Amino acid sequence: MARTDRDTVHFLLNGEAVSLTAPPPTLTLLNWLRQRRALTGTKEGCAEGDCGACTVVLASWRDGAVHYRAVNACIVFIATLDARAVITVEHLSQFGSLHPVQQTLVEQHASQCGFCTPGIVMSLFARSQNGDESPAVDTLAGNLCRCTGYGPILAADDVVDREFARAMFEPQHKHLVDTLPGFDRDDHIGYTAKSGAFFAPAVPERLAEVLAEHPSATVLAGGTDVGLWVTKQQRTLETVVSTARLAELGGVSRNAGWLEIGAACSYRDALPALADHHPRLGTLVRRIGSTQIRNTGTVVGNIANGSPIGDMPPALLALGASVVLQSTEGTRELALDEFFIDYGKQAIAPGEFVRAVQVPPLGRDAHFSSHKISKRFEQDISAVSFAGYVVCNAHGVVVDIRLAYGGLAGIPKRARQAESALLGAPFTETALHEGALDALSADFSPLGDWRASRAYRERVARNLLIKFVREVATGNVVDLWPAADSV
Repeated sequence: MARTDRDTVHFLLNGEAVSLTAPPPTLTLLNWLRQRRALTGTKEGCAEGDCGACTVVLASWRDGAVHYRAVNACIVFIATLDARAVITVEHLSQFGSLHPVQQTLVEQHASQCGFCTPGIVMSLFARSQNGDESPAVDTLAGNLCRCTGYGPILAADDVVDREFARAMFEPQHKHLVDTLPGFDRDDHIGYTAKSGAFFAPAVPERLAEVLAEHPSATVLAGGTDVGLWVTKQQRTLETVVSTARLAELGGVSRNAGWLEIGAACSYRDALPALADHHPRLGTLVRRIGSTQIRNTGTVVGNIANGSPIGDMPPALLALGASVVLQSTEGTRELALDEFFIDYGKQAIAPGEFVRAVQVPPLGRDAHFSSHKISKRFEQDISAVSFAGYVVCNAHGVVVDIRLAYGGLAGIPKRARQAESALLGAPFTETALHEGALDALSADFSPLGDWRASRAYRERVARNLLIKFVREVATGNVVDLWPAADSV
């Protein structure tokens, strides 16, 4: 059956069916909830996805089950919510009784001014519904509280009865199980509103057609970057093309040991495969943003925006990854280190989009490591990031090497001169001091800013390379930050 474009977005709000005809493409879920539905339990704090005061839960039907994800409503556009369910804090209290998460926060005196509390409730609610057993500090890294010091909040999470919490929400959960599978996921959304045009194709081929017709369109994946263009920079986006409905590109596949991560795959969904591919990738992803950011932000989006401080590109550069680009002319593959050209410029033609990133397997004799340097463990932007890959022969001589950095140039970039200095030499600190560290200084001329001075970045870049050599020599990777459960 032919797929057609429609101009209506259908979703559930607290169990109620909602249909919006041609909603403004960049109207945020936060503003819609507060201004048009009077659901003011969802607060506006930072309007950039950092503080978590606006946290709501999105539920979606996938693989025969309902998945609950905490998200930042301030950078989620209402037009992207088709076929999903929005749950706000108002929906948790039923028949005059608080939800067990809410009741436990009360009993533990875990709220003072109360401004951030609804967002914390929603994060812990999603944790309860998903049966998440990861450390609570991971769950709450994206919820800032300026009053309690977090102790009572973490104490509340320790004692909440999650089984009872899920049982109390079971009627609403059953409604989602009965309703979400009935949404149409096979047609395309496309319309022009007063404030701009919006498209959400259901298949990659249609996405390519739309971009051929609108080559200057903004491609929207998770919105963790584009959302800030709207909320903080006040940009007007004339045409927005969302990847939210591309189920075909929403997962991870394996082929001959390679991982292929689709354009619509979030960090949350990619994490198990990346961690299995190499533990250091799992450690890195855990430090990207917060739970809310990882629930929406995508691996491919982190590449496609070309940010010099993106966390994933240096690791993928070191591993020798490639991207798959697609247009109406078909697909082509490009090595990732050829994709980044200059600040704000990538090797992507008008009408093309990044369909996927391909990550090769790590060879038996290869060593790989990555590190992120920032002022905070969670929810912080890198001052410097590093990833290294090296293969040595039986004599300890380097036969293959890739060293990649973020935060030192206008793009994520390999240290080509340092690599050349080490290739064919023993992978030792002596070799570093005999030329590789000086070559590293020739590779980069970093800028200083409020995150770090130029001198600091230069010194950290050298020290991370020395650290990598020591890791390879000892076989022992020591994280620069403690594990979350020891904080």
